[in-house]
Amino acid sequence: MHISRLQLALTLTAALGLYPGLGRADFLDTVKSVAEKPEVQNAAKQVGNKAVEASKGAAGKSITGKLEKEINTRLLDEARKNQCSFKSDSDALEPGCDGKAKKLAGTILDAKKKLAGAGITAFKFEVSGHTDTRGNAAHNKELSARRAAVMVKQLVAQGVPAGDIISVGMGAEQPLVKPDDTPAKQAKNRRYELRVRL
Repeated sequence: MHISRLQLALTLTAALGLYPGLGRADFLDTVKSVAEKPEVQNAAKQVGNKAVEASKGAAGKSITGKLEKEINTRLLDEARKNQCSFKSDSDALEPGCDGKAKKLAGTILDAKKKLAGAGITAFKFEVSGHTDTRGNAAHNKELSARRAAVMVKQLVAQGVPAGDIISVGMGAEQPLVKPDDTPAKQAKNRRYELRVRL
Protein backbone atom coordinates (compact mmCIF):
# COMPACT_ATOMS: atom_id res chain seq x y z
CA MET A 1 0.00 0.00 0.00
CA HIS A 2 1.33 3.43 -0.94
CA ILE A 3 -0.29 6.55 0.49
CA SER A 4 1.69 9.75 0.24
CA ARG A 5 2.80 11.35 3.46
CA LEU A 6 0.86 14.46 2.53
CA GLN A 7 -2.40 12.46 2.13
CA LEU A 8 -1.81 10.72 5.43
CA ALA A 9 -0.95 13.96 7.20
CA LEU A 10 -4.03 15.71 5.80
CA THR A 11 -6.27 12.85 6.80
CA LEU A 12 -4.88 12.69 10.32
CA THR A 13 -4.87 16.41 10.93
CA ALA A 14 -8.42 16.71 9.65
CA ALA A 15 -9.50 13.80 11.84
CA LEU A 16 -7.91 15.44 14.84
CA GLY A 17 -9.28 18.89 13.98
CA LEU A 18 -5.76 20.26 13.67
CA TYR A 19 -6.18 21.68 10.19
CA PRO A 20 -8.89 24.31 10.36
CA GLY A 21 -9.05 24.86 6.58
CA LEU A 22 -10.28 21.31 6.01
CA GLY A 23 -13.94 21.04 6.96
CA ARG A 24 -15.95 17.91 7.64
CA ALA A 25 -17.07 17.53 4.03
CA ASP A 26 -13.51 18.00 2.78
CA PHE A 27 -12.28 15.48 5.32
CA LEU A 28 -14.84 12.89 4.17
CA ASP A 29 -14.00 13.56 0.53
CA THR A 30 -10.29 13.08 1.29
CA VAL A 31 -10.94 9.82 3.14
CA LYS A 32 -13.23 8.62 0.33
CA SER A 33 -10.70 9.44 -2.39
CA VAL A 34 -7.92 7.68 -0.47
CA ALA A 35 -10.15 4.65 0.22
CA GLU A 36 -11.13 4.35 -3.47
CA LYS A 37 -7.51 4.05 -4.63
CA PRO A 38 -6.80 0.52 -5.96
CA GLU A 39 -3.64 0.18 -3.88
CA VAL A 40 -5.57 0.97 -0.69
CA GLN A 41 -8.34 -1.51 -1.58
CA ASN A 42 -5.76 -4.19 -2.42
CA ALA A 43 -3.97 -3.58 0.86
CA ALA A 44 -7.27 -3.85 2.77
CA LYS A 45 -8.03 -7.15 1.01
CA GLN A 46 -4.58 -8.48 1.89
CA VAL A 47 -5.03 -7.53 5.54
CA GLY A 48 -8.46 -9.19 5.55
CA ASN A 49 -7.11 -12.31 3.84
CA LYS A 50 -4.25 -12.57 6.34
CA ALA A 51 -6.72 -12.31 9.22
CA VAL A 52 -8.89 -15.06 7.71
CA GLU A 53 -5.85 -17.30 7.08
CA ALA A 54 -4.58 -16.71 10.61
CA SER A 55 -7.93 -17.74 12.08
CA LYS A 56 -8.06 -20.76 9.74
CA GLY A 57 -4.51 -21.66 10.78
CA ALA A 58 -5.39 -21.46 14.48
CA ALA A 59 -8.55 -23.51 13.93
CA GLY A 60 -6.61 -25.98 11.78
CA LYS A 61 -3.98 -26.47 14.49
CA SER A 62 -6.71 -27.05 17.04
CA ILE A 63 -8.45 -29.62 14.82
CA THR A 64 -5.12 -31.27 13.92
CA GLY A 65 -4.11 -31.46 17.58
CA LYS A 66 -7.45 -32.99 18.52
CA LEU A 67 -7.24 -35.54 15.70
CA GLU A 68 -3.64 -36.41 16.59
CA LYS A 69 -4.63 -37.02 20.21
CA GLU A 70 -7.65 -39.13 19.20
CA ILE A 71 -5.59 -41.27 16.80
CA ASN A 72 -2.73 -41.70 19.26
CA THR A 73 -5.11 -42.83 22.00
CA ARG A 74 -6.49 -45.50 19.69
CA LEU A 75 -3.05 -46.58 18.42
CA LEU A 76 -1.64 -46.88 21.94
CA ASP A 77 -4.71 -48.81 23.12
CA GLU A 78 -4.50 -51.24 20.19
CA ALA A 79 -0.75 -51.72 20.69
CA ARG A 80 -1.34 -52.58 24.37
CA LYS A 81 -3.99 -55.13 23.40
CA ASN A 82 -1.86 -56.64 20.63
CA GLN A 83 1.61 -57.14 22.07
CA CYS A 84 3.71 -59.72 20.22
CA SER A 85 6.19 -61.58 22.41
CA PHE A 86 9.91 -61.89 21.73
CA LYS A 87 12.31 -64.60 22.80
CA SER A 88 14.40 -63.63 25.82
CA ASP A 89 17.15 -61.11 25.03
CA SER A 90 16.38 -61.43 21.31
CA ASP A 91 14.48 -59.77 18.48
CA ALA A 92 13.09 -63.16 17.39
CA LEU A 93 9.30 -63.26 17.65
CA GLU A 94 7.50 -65.97 19.58
CA PRO A 95 4.75 -67.76 17.60
CA GLY A 96 1.30 -66.14 17.38
CA CYS A 97 2.13 -62.63 16.20
CA ASP A 98 0.43 -62.63 12.77
CA GLY A 99 -3.11 -61.96 14.01
CA LYS A 100 -1.94 -59.19 16.34
CA ALA A 101 0.11 -57.54 13.60
CA LYS A 102 -2.89 -57.71 11.27
CA LYS A 103 -5.09 -55.90 13.82
CA LEU A 104 -2.44 -53.23 14.38
CA ALA A 105 -1.97 -52.75 10.63
CA GLY A 106 -5.73 -52.31 10.22
CA THR A 107 -5.73 -49.66 12.95
CA ILE A 108 -2.86 -47.82 11.25
CA LEU A 109 -4.59 -47.91 7.86
CA ASP A 110 -7.82 -46.58 9.42
CA ALA A 111 -5.82 -43.77 11.05
CA LYS A 112 -4.20 -42.98 7.71
CA LYS A 113 -7.67 -42.62 6.13
CA LYS A 114 -8.73 -40.22 8.90
CA LEU A 115 -5.60 -38.13 8.41
CA ALA A 116 -6.13 -38.03 4.63
CA GLY A 117 -9.77 -37.04 5.17
CA ALA A 118 -8.57 -34.09 7.27
CA GLY A 119 -6.09 -33.08 4.55
CA ILE A 120 -3.05 -34.11 6.58
CA THR A 121 -0.31 -35.68 4.47
CA ALA A 122 2.86 -34.98 6.47
CA PHE A 123 2.95 -37.72 9.09
CA LYS A 124 4.82 -40.84 10.15
CA PHE A 125 3.62 -43.73 12.24
CA GLU A 126 6.21 -44.67 14.86
CA VAL A 127 6.80 -47.98 16.58
CA SER A 128 8.87 -47.44 19.72
CA GLY A 129 10.49 -50.37 21.49
CA HIS A 130 10.87 -50.38 25.30
CA THR A 131 12.67 -52.64 27.77
CA ASP A 132 12.70 -53.13 31.52
CA THR A 133 15.48 -51.53 33.57
CA ARG A 134 17.54 -54.66 34.12
CA GLY A 135 20.86 -55.03 32.35
CA ASN A 136 23.10 -52.67 30.41
CA ALA A 137 21.40 -49.47 29.21
CA ALA A 138 23.18 -49.40 25.83
CA HIS A 139 22.34 -53.06 25.19
CA ASN A 140 18.69 -52.45 26.17
CA LYS A 141 18.44 -49.50 23.80
CA GLU A 142 19.91 -51.50 20.91
CA LEU A 143 17.64 -54.49 21.67
CA SER A 144 14.55 -52.28 21.82
CA ALA A 145 15.49 -50.71 18.46
CA ARG A 146 15.84 -54.14 16.85
CA ARG A 147 12.50 -55.29 18.25
CA ALA A 148 10.75 -52.13 17.05
CA ALA A 149 12.25 -52.67 13.57
CA VAL A 150 10.93 -56.26 13.56
CA MET A 151 7.44 -54.95 14.37
CA VAL A 152 7.68 -52.43 11.52
CA LYS A 153 8.50 -55.31 9.15
CA GLN A 154 5.48 -57.22 10.46
CA LEU A 155 3.21 -54.21 9.90
CA VAL A 156 4.57 -53.58 6.41
CA ALA A 157 3.95 -57.25 5.60
CA GLN A 158 0.32 -56.65 6.65
CA GLY A 159 -0.14 -53.76 4.21
CA VAL A 160 1.21 -50.63 5.95
CA PRO A 161 3.24 -48.66 3.37
CA ALA A 162 6.95 -48.81 4.30
CA GLY A 163 7.32 -45.05 3.75
CA ASP A 164 4.64 -44.30 6.35
CA ILE A 165 6.24 -46.05 9.32
CA ILE A 166 9.48 -45.82 11.30
CA SER A 167 10.95 -47.55 14.32
CA VAL A 168 12.84 -46.20 17.31
CA GLY A 169 14.48 -47.86 20.30
CA MET A 170 13.85 -46.26 23.68
CA GLY A 171 15.47 -48.89 25.92
CA ALA A 172 14.44 -48.34 29.53
CA GLU A 173 14.11 -44.53 29.20
CA GLN A 174 10.28 -44.41 29.43
CA PRO A 175 9.11 -47.10 31.86
CA LEU A 176 5.40 -47.54 32.51
CA VAL A 177 6.11 -48.84 36.01
CA LYS A 178 8.72 -47.53 38.49
CA PRO A 179 10.49 -49.27 40.06
CA ASP A 180 10.20 -52.44 38.01
CA ASP A 181 11.49 -54.68 40.77
CA THR A 182 9.21 -57.68 40.18
CA PRO A 183 8.78 -59.94 37.14
CA ALA A 184 5.22 -58.63 36.60
CA LYS A 185 6.37 -54.99 36.59
CA GLN A 186 9.29 -55.79 34.32
CA ALA A 187 6.93 -57.49 31.89
CA LYS A 188 4.81 -54.29 31.70
CA ASN A 189 7.88 -52.25 30.77
CA ARG A 190 8.90 -54.68 28.00
CA ARG A 191 6.63 -53.49 25.22
CA TYR A 192 6.27 -51.58 22.00
CA GLU A 193 4.09 -48.54 21.51
CA LEU A 194 2.50 -47.11 18.40
CA ARG A 195 1.77 -43.46 17.63
CA VAL A 196 1.52 -41.00 14.79
CA ARG A 197 3.86 -38.02 14.50
CA LEU A 198 2.50 -35.01 12.60
